[in-house]
Amino acid sequence: MRQFNEEMISFINASPTPFHAVQWMAQMLECRGFIRLYEDEPWELNDGSDYYVTRNDSSIIAFTYPPCNEKGYTLVGAHTDSPHLRLKPNPLTTSAGVKRLGVEPYGGVLFNPWFDRDLGLAGRVVYLDGEVRKEALIMIDRPIAVIPSLAIHLDREANTSRTVNAQTDIVPMVACGELDFETFILSQIQEDTTDLTLLAHELSFFDTQKGSFAGINEEFITSARLDNLLSCFVGLQALIDASYPMMVACMDHEEVGSDSHVGAGGTFVEETLRRIAGEEFTTLMHRSIMVSCDNAHAQHPNFPSKHESEHAPILNEGLVIKINSNQRYATSARTQGRLIQCARALHVPTQTFVTRSDMGCGSTIGPISATRLGIETIDVGIPTLGMHSIRELSGVNDAYGLYRILMHLGDF
Repeated sequence: MRQFNEEMISFINASPTPFHAVQWMAQMLECRGFIRLYEDEPWELNDGSDYYVTRNDSSIIAFTYPPCNEKGYTLVGAHTDSPHLRLKPNPLTTSAGVKRLGVEPYGGVLFNPWFDRDLGLAGRVVYLDGEVRKEALIMIDRPIAVIPSLAIHLDREANTSRTVNAQTDIVPMVACGELDFETFILSQIQEDTTDLTLLAHELSFFDTQKGSFAGINEEFITSARLDNLLSCFVGLQALIDASYPMMVACMDHEEVGSDSHVGAGGTFVEETLRRIAGEEFTTLMHRSIMVSCDNAHAQHPNFPSKHESEHAPILNEGLVIKINSNQRYATSARTQGRLIQCARALHVPTQTFVTRSDMGCGSTIGPISATRLGIETIDVGIPTLGMHSIRELSGVNDAYGLYRILMHLGDF
């Protein structure tokens, strides 16, 4: 389990953006013999072979072939994106003698933890090399930016009633003096930028502090992007190691609603499954099960009243099954029973989560995928604290427990 968690932390450290996460997963799959497919080419699938396909280089689907005649696929769904600060198209501004780069919040960012952190910059760049349009991933894995807090002497209400203005308060400062933004970005591709012209970019700030074990007995994992790269890693490892037909779909844009050509609300998963199944698509969906893996809210020890006591997940006490009568989660009694039977056979603990009836409930790709595909679905997740913060926390036992369940769920 320790090695499993160390490898998971290494993956998250190497994946500051969905582009980097998909690149890492694709390399891992190819090392394990998976064959890359391309959406704009015909597919010839051979029994006993394993495949993967990407879209936009930010979503990835991998699968074994063929699916089981009796039970179809066990389909694991996760997402590659996390809330963060995204660079605006024309970001460079000057204020109080310093250069700043303007940002736009992506997803439900918890703003306050971004202050006073060492920030790097990563993402995708589209540029001209002479007259040839090219793309490149860049990752500046050193502190180049910081968002300083306003001193309490200048804001006496900082500890009682402070709010954060997303336009004016969270603009990272990057330099004093002159800065040519285009040259700086292009220099991350190659030293001589004479023939290069920046066309567009999708760049995000990230915390340069690496993930680590924490606690007196190292019983916690602290890292950026546990939501939801943790589930991507667990699903990928289960796919590689499982002995039954399985598919993993790690999708972009979940944190902003999934309504895009690379999100769960788009066509990527459905089109992939239709190319696999052909006229047997409907039959395959009725025989398959989807496990939507997204992080779950652990009970906060300082705010225990935010959960009801009967449905308050605890760190290191097992996988959380998420239930909502209004279908914000897609779990049914049937899918819940199947997963619990598997977990009990493996002696892996599980917990249940229901949002307090007087609080709003988030959602996942589970209901979206279930609606689009017509597939029975269960929503699960690893109990997590600090969700959507720049640094989140989970327990060392829980991800490995999910991995064991996914390894064997197809047998039940």
